Amino acid sequence: MEDGELLEQTPVEIPRTIRSLFRRRLTAADFERFCAVRLFRIVYSSQGLRICGYLALPPNPEPRAPAIIFNRGGSGERAALTPRTAAATIGLFAAWGYLAVASQYRGVGGSEGAEEWGGADVDDALALIPLLERYPGVDPDRLGLVGGSRGGMMALQMLRRTCRFRAAITIGAPTMLHALPSTDPLLRTLLRFLPPGISPATAAAERSAVLWAEQLCKTTPLLVLHGTGDRRVSPEHALYLGLALQRTLHPYKLILYDNADHVLAGRWAESIADIRWWLDHYVRNRAPLPKVGPHGA
Repeated sequence: MEDGELLEQTPVEIPRTIRSLFRRRLTAADFERFCAVRLFRIVYSSQGLRICGYLALPPNPEPRAPAIIFNRGGSGERAALTPRTAAATIGLFAAWGYLAVASQYRGVGGSEGAEEWGGADVDDALALIPLLERYPGVDPDRLGLVGGSRGGMMALQMLRRTCRFRAAITIGAPTMLHALPSTDPLLRTLLRFLPPGISPATAAAERSAVLWAEQLCKTTPLLVLHGTGDRRVSPEHALYLGLALQRTLHPYKLILYDNADHVLAGRWAESIADIRWWLDHYVRNRAPLPKVGPHGA
C-alpha cells in the first residue's frame, strides 16, 4: 500500500444535535450549505498501516476545490473523532467550500498501530497530502492545514517537513514541552505514549516548535490562536512561538483572545471568522505572502 491510498469510504449522517447547534450559530446561507455537506468515514494507508479518519465534501464545489487537513487534539480513545466532532470541524470547512479531511491517527478510532502523541503519527497526517492529491476534484495547489492542541503541535512538525500548504493555523498548541516541569500534565501525557528507546528529553524537544522555528516552511503563513484563559496549555506557548517566528522572519499572525479557554469557546464566532479569513485569503484566493521584518514608515 502506498501512503495516502484511500482504502474505504463510507457515508455517515451528520447528527441532528450538531445541525441544531449550527442552526443557531451560522448564518442562514452557511447553515443551508452545512446541511448539504456529505460526510464519510474513511480508511487510508500510512506506513503500511490502515488508518481511520473522516472526509467531508462541500456542496456545489468548484471544479477543482481547495482542501483542508484538520489535525484533531487530545489523546486516547476519548479524543477520537465522532460523526458529531467531525461534522463540527471538517464539516464546517466543507460548508465554506473546502474538501476537508481528518485523521484519527494510529492506534485510535479503529486505526492500526500504536499512538505516539506527536511521534510517528505525524506521518499519518502527512499521508493525507497524497490522499488529497489523488482525490477527484481537489486542487493540489490549494491546500491548507488546521490543528488544535496536540493537533497544532503536529501541524508545526508537518511544516518542518513540507512546504505543500498555502497556509496553516494552530489553536491552543503546545510549543515548548522541553521547558515544562516534570509534573506538567502535558509531559505526563507524552510519557504515557512514548515508544521504548526514546528519551523523554529528545521526544519533548521534537515536539517543541520554539526550538526549531527557523525550520518551519517560510512559504506557509501561520495563524497562531490561543485563549488567555487556557488552563490546559498556557498562553505562553503562543507568545514564545510568536517571538520565535518574529525573530526568524516567518510570515505569521498571533491572536490572543480574552475570555477564551483551550478551545476558544468564549470567542467562537470571532475565532471562526479569523480562521475563515486566513484560509480564504491565502488558500482559496492564493494571496501573496505578507511582508516580514521591519518595513513602512
